[in-house]
Amino acid sequence: MTSSDTSAVWERLQAIETRTLGDLFAADADRVEKLSQRIEFEVPGDGTNGMLLDWSKTHLDDGLLDGFEALADAAGFAEAREALFAGGIVNPTEGRPATHGAMRGSGTEADVEEAEALLARMGMLVEAIHQGALGEVKHLIHIGIGGSALGPDLAVDALTRDLKLVDVHVVSNIDGLALEQAFAACDPAATLIAVASKTFTTTETMTNAASALKWLEENGVSDPSGRVVALTANPERAVEWGVDETRILPFPESVGGRYSLWSSIGFPVALAVGMDDFRAMLAGAQAIDTHFRQTEGRTNGPLLAAFADQYYSRLRGCQTRAVFAYDERLALLPDYLQQLEMESNGKSVTADGKPVDGPTAPITWGGVGTDAQHAVFQLLHQGTHLVPVDFIASIAPGDDLDPAHHKALLMNCFAQGAALMSGRKSHDPARNYPGDRPSAMILVDDLDAAMLGALIAFHEHRTFANAVLMGINPFDQFGVELGKEIAKQLGSGEGQFDPSTNALMEAAGLR
Repeated sequence: MTSSDTSAVWERLQAIETRTLGDLFAADADRVEKLSQRIEFEVPGDGTNGMLLDWSKTHLDDGLLDGFEALADAAGFAEAREALFAGGIVNPTEGRPATHGAMRGSGTEADVEEAEALLARMGMLVEAIHQGALGEVKHLIHIGIGGSALGPDLAVDALTRDLKLVDVHVVSNIDGLALEQAFAACDPAATLIAVASKTFTTTETMTNAASALKWLEENGVSDPSGRVVALTANPERAVEWGVDETRILPFPESVGGRYSLWSSIGFPVALAVGMDDFRAMLAGAQAIDTHFRQTEGRTNGPLLAAFADQYYSRLRGCQTRAVFAYDERLALLPDYLQQLEMESNGKSVTADGKPVDGPTAPITWGGVGTDAQHAVFQLLHQGTHLVPVDFIASIAPGDDLDPAHHKALLMNCFAQGAALMSGRKSHDPARNYPGDRPSAMILVDDLDAAMLGALIAFHEHRTFANAVLMGINPFDQFGVELGKEIAKQLGSGEGQFDPSTNALMEAAGLR
């Protein structure tokens, strides 16, 4: 790929006439069929599940899709996808592959074998804990930050609404209130601590971990270190910190934090719902891997989503993308996607270090329906910003109440997409809805463990596809380092800082 190859395609895309959604539907009776697809997968012992992807309410048409397929070819999408699963160096700034797919069975034979061995090790520890090998365990305080916390928090929240084998509390914030809240909910005599850190040096995580050990000791636990499980790519450091080898669950260095849920970072999920459900989550993710690897062009679900993302950010100047889950179990999904998409693709240089020639990741935000309808949807319908929206919903309800609840939930979800597209004209400007506002729908059969894995993997691959189309590296995150370095300098009293920062330090009594 050369920049001139993709630049020429972008020029052709920019020349395509913009048509309204109403005109696009009127001109093509097959539009829904063309821009919708169903992905089905079998989960052993759990039957068939599936998701319907409907991108027909976006402004994509045949001309744009032809252009974006040409862009994918010019950007080397097929080659990049092959390198991802073949263990190639897809993270050039750090000289690493990205082997998170192998954690769920999609990768090289050697990587998959290593992943299965690590999964079996985790499974044995989970089973031993459930059988009482570490004494009574009612609670787990899982301490991590970033991907080491967001993924487990999402999965535990989504999958334990009906039943939990162990009560899990995820703590990421260095603010002591977060840790105290977890302490208040747990019996120290029946609590384990999971410390999740790739390097086992992350300041926030290790500070919280030390405080958790102190809490156990102050509450009569005779061997606090014996209640710690380490989830890390640096097991030697965990041993130095005092964790016994039998309670260290490693994962490969080539698994990035925001892609690590499938590794031992998923330990709290397995402890909360059991290894069978955790493996089902992996199986659902692997099913999307298979679709992503074997499907080409616009029939590739994550790639089609990336085409729409690129259209709105690059050709329409949209600076944000909204995600609304019409399912309480996915309340944390927007938070998870914020890190996945913005940390991966929030870059200003290409993979070879040159300035990008257009916008990269939009700001990802969102919420839960129907709550969001009475908060932010005013801006979506009548504001001056054009915001592409993703809706996510489940056909099967997550509750056992009167079916009227779920019927109303789904009708509200579908109505919002219809209203954004059609609008409503009025002679009263305050009551005028312009319409022609895009949305996409992901409608799943049922939100079980396998489907949760499939949803997350779909967005992982969508993020990767966007990165390839933009020519950037989605697997490094140097942008998070500078602030941490300066925080350490402030703590040690080293370095020169601006007058405002110095005044704030003095006002807070920190110098």
